[in-house]
Amino acid sequence: MSDLPIRYNSEEMNGWQVWQLRGRLDRTTAEEAAEEGEKQLAACRKLALDLSGLSYVSSAGLRTILKLAGGAEQTGKSIVVISSEGMVREILELARLDLFVTIHDSVDDLKKV
Repeated sequence: MSDLPIRYNSEEMNGWQVWQLRGRLDRTTAEEAAEEGEKQLAACRKLALDLSGLSYVSSAGLRTILKLAGGAEQTGKSIVVISSEGMVREILELARLDLFVTIHDSVDDLKKV
């Protein structure tokens, strides 16, 4: 576990299961987050990964997000990422994550999806 453990919160909003992550999504928390994310995905048809509460995402964290996106695609489910401006958004853009999953600026964008 990292010095800043990852924390989760989940709620339903406009037909989406919004899974909010807080802390750091890095090599020490990615496996735990992947397991929890798979549970979240299994329990819904539409999952929004709200990363606006993260302070950092590493390559292991990006791999976790891509794995969840692949799982959603294989099971015919919808998945999007929520990420506001800041370091995490910059990392997502540099990694070109938008080629694999839709990225929204805020949870309010789910009202339009």
